[in-house]
Amino acid sequence: MSTGSNRILDEFAKLVTDAAGAAQGVRREVETAFKGQAERILNSMDVVQREEFEAVREMALKARAENDRLAARIAELEERLSSSPMKSSEAPVRASSRVASKK
Repeated sequence: MSTGSNRILDEFAKLVTDAAGAAQGVRREVETAFKGQAERILNSMDVVQREEFEAVREMALKARAENDRLAARIAELEERLSSSPMKSSEAPVRASSRVASKK
């Protein structure tokens, strides 16, 4: 009788193992289908990818740093220009006076 009991347990173990394998297969199929659907939805929404976002972010940071550097340079040049004494002959010629002198 002990042989019959072992056989039943062996069959039951095999059944549980097969069921677990089938469940894993179903899980993989569901994951694949879900990922495919999610990709289709995201593509239809024109969502930007992380790599593209990071590249544009880096460009914006560089542009901001360059803008700050140029603003500081302009302020420095304006300061130099306003603090240096000018003779009347060194005064910058304005565009309106150039146009008037051509007429």
